[in-house]
Amino acid sequence: MSDTKPHIRSAFDQDLEAVQAQVMKMGGLVEKALLDAAEALERRDEALAEQVRAADAAVDGLDDLIQTECARIIALRAPTANDLRTVLTVMRIAAALERSGDYAKNLAKRSLVLMQGSPVEGASGSVRRMAKAVVGQLSDALDAYIARDVARAREVRARDREIDQMYGAMFRQLLTYMLEDPRTISACMHLHFIAKNIERVGDHATSIAEQVIYLVEGRLPPDDRPKHDIVAAET
Repeated sequence: MSDTKPHIRSAFDQDLEAVQAQVMKMGGLVEKALLDAAEALERRDEALAEQVRAADAAVDGLDDLIQTECARIIALRAPTANDLRTVLTVMRIAAALERSGDYAKNLAKRSLVLMQGSPVEGASGSVRRMAKAVVGQLSDALDAYIARDVARAREVRARDREIDQMYGAMFRQLLTYMLEDPRTISACMHLHFIAKNIERVGDHATSIAEQVIYLVEGRLPPDDRPKHDIVAAET
């Protein structure tokens, strides 16, 4: 019996390492999709936008694989305490990444619609800057997970306010355009939903950071990040 426990522990570690590698691969695909979708909008590149839409299938496939593998690990290895918490964290992170991939796909779909009309001055640059900031937040959240770095996770969580401020600035910019020229209303509404999608990815990055804190400390942080409903306040 003395040789059994080390063998089981090693098998669990190997399974976990494999599934974590899939999570990081999934994160890389989502980050690329967001940046490519924003670039497609700025360059008015229909082919690149279509690539982003098609690439979402790979993200969905990895999510299915990760969820299935985590269920197998729970059933086969029967992890307890910290090990079980780790597996549950992986499942939640994968789910957050899958939703983020959906938002990137939606960004690309709306970009294709916007390419059929005249561009709204300065808007695509604002989208690209916001997407870049959120991708940085998401990348740092995943790095914090791999390193089990609570300090970095808290820093990612605090940065969500910056994303909210960028979204608010873009909303005000678009509202000004619509008031000054009603012909831009349709395009500005699409751009608003694009900005909101990116802001939602920031929320998911924050959720991943909170899962890191949960994994290391055994509890989620208190909800001390007040979310300001910018659209309601401005309208």
